[in-house]
Parts: sequence; structure tokens; C-alpha cells
Amino acid sequence: MNKFIFGQDRATIEDVTTIARGELAHELSDDPEFLARIHRGADVLTRLVERNVPVYGVTTGYGDSCSTTVPAPLVDQLAAHMYTFHGCGMGQNLSPVQGRAVLATRLQSLVQGYSGVTHGLLRQLDALLQNDITPVIPAEGSVGASGDLSPLSYVAAVLCGEREVYRGDGTIGDAASALSAAGMTPLRLQPKEGLAIMNGTAVMTGLACLALERAEYLAKVTTRITALMSWGIRGNAYHFDEMLFSVKPHPGQQRVAARLRGDLAESPATPDSSRLQDPYSLRCAPHVVGALEDALPWARQLIEIELNSANDNPIIDGEGEQIYSGGHFYGGHVAMAMDTLKVQVANLADLLDRQVALIADPKFNRGLAANLCGVEDQRSAINHGIKALAIGCSAWAAEALKNTMPASVFSRSTENHNQDKVSMGTIGARDCLRTLELTEQVAAGALFAACQGVELRARQEGRSLDSLAEGLRRTLAEVRQVSAFLEEDRRLEHELKTLVGHIQQRRWHLYQF
Repeated sequence: MNKFIFGQDRATIEDVTTIARGELAHELSDDPEFLARIHRGADVLTRLVERNVPVYGVTTGYGDSCSTTVPAPLVDQLAAHMYTFHGCGMGQNLSPVQGRAVLATRLQSLVQGYSGVTHGLLRQLDALLQNDITPVIPAEGSVGASGDLSPLSYVAAVLCGEREVYRGDGTIGDAASALSAAGMTPLRLQPKEGLAIMNGTAVMTGLACLALERAEYLAKVTTRITALMSWGIRGNAYHFDEMLFSVKPHPGQQRVAARLRGDLAESPATPDSSRLQDPYSLRCAPHVVGALEDALPWARQLIEIELNSANDNPIIDGEGEQIYSGGHFYGGHVAMAMDTLKVQVANLADLLDRQVALIADPKFNRGLAANLCGVEDQRSAINHGIKALAIGCSAWAAEALKNTMPASVFSRSTENHNQDKVSMGTIGARDCLRTLELTEQVAAGALFAACQGVELRARQEGRSLDSLAEGLRRTLAEVRQVSAFLEEDRRLEHELKTLVGHIQQRRWHLYQF
């Protein structure tokens, strides 16, 4: 197994997500040059405090209170007050995997060496990850500028032995007991360390890493479903011809078309020669899925730059012994990536919902039973096939589409008009994850419907399922391991949830490219 070194390696989205799931070993660098860089930043702050030089958030209050001078005897208490008064998060808690993504993201930012933190703080963050102790973080309460203050206060508090954590078995307990059981001592934050932990973009960026990984896989799932739908509905494979797509060469669109050619070239169902052009939800699938595929590299660049950046305030230049006040806590780039990504993901939900509508409707499905009913005798009068499933797909797709209003345009002036323009990046990331969840539900329903349609078509044409292209045959077999062909009506909820879980866990190998 590979190992990621904090303080040495540039992090990718996959580094964060695999660390978050406990699938990638990691450690904190012990390289002398790295240690010297960290010590220089902390030492600069110590000397300035000893000389009574005003330093924002160290010898002054926070935000609009920056003009308030903190008396020297109280400087050591300021960081604890910062995480204490920000402990007002609400809503559902981030999951343990999401919390670990936040920890990894914050640690990767702090090891850049421009935050003025001690090596002890970095060790404590690394120890939380190593011992699978994850802060319980309420998801709501960040406006995404001046950093993810409220949610990251729960990280700061846990480092100091306060509030609650997820233990390795997923149960929740108090932080002090968890630290003690792991042989860890609660931290006493040094000047600037409370601000360094909280005044950054770690929550939105950690969630964005998880979102991008899911979106990449969902694009492939949607492509495979489209191929199954096309086969089942007797669609025209020539809609994905290589020459056709060479004249409009968007790279992602070309990849999707190539996947569809591979899925459909070997053994397509007999095309319907009476209809030269399929409806758009089939014919234009490469254009819809391709738009997401072409947005992914751009979004990855934005997220990975943020991930490997110093994004708190002020920035400490230990080498030049200078302090720079700025706004690197502003999550505008992550907000833009998440707002864009959720729109493209919701378009997949819409596409798949329309495909389900096509294959369920005898006016359009080219000879298949209405609602893909699997019963052919008189009992077909009381069986309804995928009728309710189609309604569910429309409901989930509609909610995903409703969720696409950009979060970044809803800036609110707050904190006495000091934070008068904010990014809403964390809300955007949470919106994107919810849109992904809804679209994954549509995908599970569409996958079930597509497999039902393929089997009905094979029966109708007297074909063996072995005649399917290898990729389609494998996917059909994998679906059938958890969800049988639908003969008599049955409750589908648990099968659909299993399919959603497999999509979210990326259980199926779909395409090499």
C-alpha cells in the first residue's frame, strides 16, 4: 500500500478520499527542512508577541474586533475562546468519512508552513487520523469566508479534549476519553493556532474532494445505463459513430461516445429501421454526460490548488519574518466548482429520468410491455412493473434539479459588516453532495429499469443474454446479484438502496478510460 507524507507530498483528491476511508497509509514528515520551516513560522509569532507587536488574531480580537487589543496576560486564552464561542453549529453532523476528509484537508494546508503553528499541533491532527478519532462536526453554520469557522471550531475543540468524537467503531463519545484511550494528551493551543485551524477552507474543500470522486464515477454509471437503455429500446448505435463525434471534438463527449460504441458494437439488439433518430435522451447522451466529463478536470484543478494552499489569515512568512493580512480564507473557487458540478450532475438525473420514461412507455419503447411488466398472462392486469419506480425517479430528479440554484450568489453581509462579502462555498459543497445523492438514486432506478428492459427484449427476440457485449453482460450480472428480474410486483426499496450503495462505493469496474 502506498503512503502519503504530510509535509512532503502534494495532495490529490484521491489522497484525501482514500485517507478519509482509511484506505491509504499516511504519516507526518520528519524531514529536517520541513521541521525547520514549521518552527520558523511559530518562532516569528513568539518573538512578535514578546515584543508587544500587534498581530491580528494573536494580540487582537477577531474579525470586526481587530481593533481590540488583547492584554498580554490574556493572549494565551484567546484561542480557546475562539473555538468556544464558535460552537454553535446546527443541522446534521458530517459523517466520519467526511470528518476525516476535513482533518486531512486542514492538515495538508497547515503543513505548507505559512500558518505559524507549532509542530505539536500538526502531530495532534495527524494523531487524530492515525487513531481514527474524528470530530463530530455539525454541517451547518459556515458562510465560507473567514473560513469554515463554526464547523472547524469542533476540530479545534477536539484537539484540546473537548466536545464529541466518532470512535473507530462509529459510536460517539466525549473527546477527552477518546484521546486518553489513544494515549494522547489534550493540546493547549498556542497564539494563532485557533485561528489557523478555523480560519480556512478545509470543510468545503474536504467535501468537494468527496463530491468530485463521486461525480467522476457517476458519469461512467450513466454511460453504462445509457448503453443498456439503448439496447433494450432497440436504439440506433450509429448515433455514437466515431466519425460523427470527430467533427465536434469535446474530449469528454468523445470519451462517452467511445464507451457507448464499445458497449453497443458487438451485439446490439435489432435496430428499429422505421425510426432513423432516437429521442434526445439516448441520442444526445454523450453531449449531456460529456459536459460533466469536460467540467471535471477544471473542477479538479481548482479543488487541488485549494487543497495544497495556505488558506488562513494572516499568512506568516517565517523566512522573511513578515506577516501578511489577507483573505485567503475566502472559498470562492471551491464555491464555483461546486455550483458548476451540481448543475452538471443534476443534468444526469434529468437524462436518466427521461430514459426511464421512454423505456416504460409502450408508445416509445418499441414493443416492450407497458411499465416493463414481467408477467405475460392474465395476471398482467394486476401487475404494474416499474410504474411507481418511474414516479420515484421523476421525484428524485426534480429535487436534484431544484437544488441547482448557485449557492455562491447568496452572499450575506455578516459579523458587523466585516464579513460583508462571503463565498457560501460550504453550502455549495453540501448542496453538491445532496444533488449527487439524489442523482445516484435516479441512477439506481434507471439501472434497474434498463436491466429489466434488456431481459424483456432478449426474451421477445429469442436472444441469449450471452450475446450482450461483455461490459453490458457483466453489469447485468452484477445487478442480478442483488436484484432479480421483476415478475410479480414486489417492494423494491431495499434492492434500490443496495444499488445506490454500490454506486456510492464504486463497486463495479465500468470502463478503463
